[in-house]
Amino acid sequence: MYLSTVTCQLSTILMEVQELLKIFAAHPQITALDTLLNGNTSNNIFLKGLNGSGAAMMIASLFLKRRGSYVCVLNDQEEAGYFYHDLMQLTASNDIYFFPSAYRRAIKYGHIDPANEILRTEVLSVLQDPEAPFVIVTYPDALAEKVISREDLKQNTLKISVREKLDNMFVSDVLDEYGFEQVDYVYEPGQYAIRGSILDVFSFSYEFPYRIDFFGSEVETIRTFDVETQLSKEKLDSIYIVPEMNKSNRTNTLLLDSLPPKTLLATKDLAWTKERIDSLWNEEPVVGDEESFTDISKMRAKLVTGDDFLRAALNFRRIHFGMRPTGVADATLTFSTQAQPIYHKNFEMVSESFRNYLESGYTIYILSDVEKQATRIRAIFEDRGEDIPFTSVNKTVHEGFADDTLRICLFTDHQLFDRFHKFNLKSEKARSGKLTLSLKELNQFTTGDYIVHIDHGVGQFGGLVRTEVNGKIQEVIKLIYQNNDIIFVSIHSLHKLSKYKGKDSGEPPKLNKLGTGAWEKMKEKTKKKVKDIARDLILLYSQRKQEKGFSYSPDSFMQHELEASFIYEDTPDQMKATSEVKEDMESTRPMDRLICGDVGFGKTEVAVRAAFKAVSDNKQVAVLVPTTVLAFQHFQTFSERLKDFPCKIDYISRARTTAQIKATLKEVADGQVNILIGTHRIVSKDVKFKDLGLLIIDEEQKFGVSVKEKLRQMKVNVDTLTMTATPIPRTLQFSLMGARDLSSITTPPPNRYPVQTEVERFNPDIIREAINFEMSRNGQVFFINNRIQNIYEIETLVRREVPDARVAVGHGQMEPEKLEKIILDFVNYEYDVLIATSIVESGIDVPNANTIIINNAQQFGLSDLHQLRGRVGRSNRKAFCYLLSPPLSSLTQEARRRLQAIENFSELGSGIHIAMQDLDIRGAGNMLGAEQSGFIADLGYETYQKILEEAVDELKSEEFADLYADSEEGKRDSGSEYVRETYIESDLELMFPPTYIPNDSERISLYRELDKMEEERDILAFTERLKDRFGKIPKEGKELIRIVRLRRMAKKLGMEKLVLKKGQMSIFLINNPDSPYYQSEAFDKLLAFIQKHPRECNLRDQNGKRSIVIKNVRTVETACALVEEIEKS
Repeated sequence: MYLSTVTCQLSTILMEVQELLKIFAAHPQITALDTLLNGNTSNNIFLKGLNGSGAAMMIASLFLKRRGSYVCVLNDQEEAGYFYHDLMQLTASNDIYFFPSAYRRAIKYGHIDPANEILRTEVLSVLQDPEAPFVIVTYPDALAEKVISREDLKQNTLKISVREKLDNMFVSDVLDEYGFEQVDYVYEPGQYAIRGSILDVFSFSYEFPYRIDFFGSEVETIRTFDVETQLSKEKLDSIYIVPEMNKSNRTNTLLLDSLPPKTLLATKDLAWTKERIDSLWNEEPVVGDEESFTDISKMRAKLVTGDDFLRAALNFRRIHFGMRPTGVADATLTFSTQAQPIYHKNFEMVSESFRNYLESGYTIYILSDVEKQATRIRAIFEDRGEDIPFTSVNKTVHEGFADDTLRICLFTDHQLFDRFHKFNLKSEKARSGKLTLSLKELNQFTTGDYIVHIDHGVGQFGGLVRTEVNGKIQEVIKLIYQNNDIIFVSIHSLHKLSKYKGKDSGEPPKLNKLGTGAWEKMKEKTKKKVKDIARDLILLYSQRKQEKGFSYSPDSFMQHELEASFIYEDTPDQMKATSEVKEDMESTRPMDRLICGDVGFGKTEVAVRAAFKAVSDNKQVAVLVPTTVLAFQHFQTFSERLKDFPCKIDYISRARTTAQIKATLKEVADGQVNILIGTHRIVSKDVKFKDLGLLIIDEEQKFGVSVKEKLRQMKVNVDTLTMTATPIPRTLQFSLMGARDLSSITTPPPNRYPVQTEVERFNPDIIREAINFEMSRNGQVFFINNRIQNIYEIETLVRREVPDARVAVGHGQMEPEKLEKIILDFVNYEYDVLIATSIVESGIDVPNANTIIINNAQQFGLSDLHQLRGRVGRSNRKAFCYLLSPPLSSLTQEARRRLQAIENFSELGSGIHIAMQDLDIRGAGNMLGAEQSGFIADLGYETYQKILEEAVDELKSEEFADLYADSEEGKRDSGSEYVRETYIESDLELMFPPTYIPNDSERISLYRELDKMEEERDILAFTERLKDRFGKIPKEGKELIRIVRLRRMAKKLGMEKLVLKKGQMSIFLINNPDSPYYQSEAFDKLLAFIQKHPRECNLRDQNGKRSIVIKNVRTVETACALVEEIEKS
């Protein structure tokens, strides 16, 4: 007994995976293999009996022992990806490379993926050094494509080192020759940009682009930089620049021909590799668009035959780690390993099997990337009262195994818990560039765009114009209004402009007419409406503040058990939301919390935990959902999660008979049912709860007014938890602080599969292949077609192409009962293909559907596409999404960008927050009621948001001042509450000259970014970024940056306007002489300054306009210094 307690204490130490590798590398068979390789006799070695990730451990051990060069050939991309990931996890070495196919799907479709090309070229660059040790992981499809020969690559590589004598013109000539394209900003491989002394270039041999800084004709520094932020990362001494190899017709050799002769070829199945290469050679190309191969000979020019491959492979020493060797093995080494058993989360089996292993003298290692998982497994063993010592290891591999020779078990936590495990390749970074670019361009001002000026309304952008003011050049922005009236906006007022974002319908807004007051009227009308809504929200909130509710007791042990049994990892947001909900429940005030989070981000789990907490205190819970299907689904989810706990769950909806409902309602009234789930039927008069403690509302925005009214009466002193999937933008959350409690879940679960997304032409072959593949693994397919007119034609097409598919059609114009039945049948796997309009996005969950095909994808907004795609990939299987559209060249630029962005955003929740501008509009509509979206269309979203903020502020400071008084203590001494903002005019040269920042739209973006800044630290960070990207800031640029500081300080002192003209500074004050400003500390400071400098200052009072003129102010720097002095006086 004593011994086991010692092991228990030891076992809490976390072991490094490298230590584990050393244990494995001491394996007698690996020593034997090492000896064989040192001799010259055996060229075809068979390693028998390697299971799980054993082969990866073996290669990693060999590489650790003897370095050298290896090429590992697995059977397909997925296997190779996991093998590469295992090697990276085990060795953390920089000498391991992945060699993929250059095409996005298969060569027959012909879509090249630039990110994969980088990985291919990176491998070829490494091979230029004959001495370098490496491990290359690849698969048949990648080996089938020809590569450029070593000599050719050498001639086409430009090496640049620090302190080398070179000038940027020479480099740019070479790049032009290589076929690089000159752009303003580098986002994709094969581009370069020159700005002053800086040259940015994205070579095909590295995942990050390079920034080369020249000093005269010498290379001063070389750094890599990040595509998204365009900021530098790390310094390098020398780099290789390699052009795109696939475009040129120089690709004419096998990868194997470029390998050093001593390379070891490790294959899983050499014979299958040859077969697969042959079958690629024989496939017909699919002609879809401009990038496809037009005939088979063009495609074959890029491929090798299986015989060529085999001939080359036989020149190397080979190791086989599959089921059988290819050819006759001249040496066989047998490993005795077993793959990790499949436990299906059944801990009875786990502990029994672990005990057997321990009794036979095995040491158990549990591998996990998340330390918390090991702790959780320990906790489960402890709860079961078992003492099972194991060592946790800090990195995981793809498949666990037990080795009988070493008597060790290496088991992975994702297999114990049936979780999905995903591999990461380096190419993800290269993809993010394209995405950033498309998002950035969506936000940039381009000529002809609709722009909203908060004081004048909607106009059209007419470009950046240079004008002269008192002999100095300045840049202004030109806006065109109705009847071709023109306004010039100074670059200090850019914060008043926003890009018009209205509805997604695509019809342009009306231009406003200047000087009619119509725009002002519309703003006032909106403000009044917004105030009414906000007033209701605040009133409700203040009522609830005074109510007394039930305060729940702290968590019980069952609560902990429930939370530990959740199969996914909790994301930080989810934990935060859970704990906020619990705090609300434990306080005496009734809870009213809104949880927003994306589809599949685990809101339901938070609800389950809250519901169980209520049940533990003998209270009843009502769950209200919008549709029958959802009622059934929630019923299943809740029952599944709570099946081991004393808790009765039932549901009522149209799908149940009257008798069933009657029986259920009786049990609810007697308090026998703890959790009742249902549609709006729950709020009917005949539903009586014995003791209702918690109300959970899912997708609140989908209920009508009458239901909401009834809810309001129900929930005065009942804790309420509301959930919505439409993300509510951050900005709105701030303006509504104090009207609602919000928890937002924005991070996706860590181990969800990325959905593989393809943009394709409408082509029956592609549809047939997609459906057949999904059916071959017993999955189901969503086919989204948004026009009801031709939905039945699509049905005929699918039935013709895939005759054995069971097809159903669903759309919004059917009777609701019929539609519900179809969807329920689809959920229960009565159909293989559901052809539907976009009703799918409203929250049905079909874990078995892992392919979605969206027809005419160009007609959907980004967020719709994202939400539709969120319907698949919810289980641990690879999911696919096909976006079918007309030829890309025929689409509008905006639509093309949307499709590319969504194609590159395959990760769930990845940067989705940035792309969700059209969702912002919907979020606003949900928070504040649907009639608001009309205003949003008139005003544009950003303007609407500014008005909303003003309205809520005014309410808080006027009507509800006493409610918010306690939180606003001691803020009334500065001048900023007297002026909303300070205007600045000048005749100084303030701008970023075009020689410094060449591209107009980038200059505008930077002007806008600068103009919105408030905090000093933001301004400093901005300055650093500019220096990094464009070199030293010229003086007119520095002066421009100082204006922002000046405006901030002037606003604090209550100045309405500052004019810097003709060498003097005029300060204009508030018109109204009775304003409380004249009694404030801010004004006293100003007077003190005037008394101190009577010579330089002049007080003026013209027609009630008070101003002070200060002489000898020729730069913004001087002006800043003076205003600072006023602040201090």
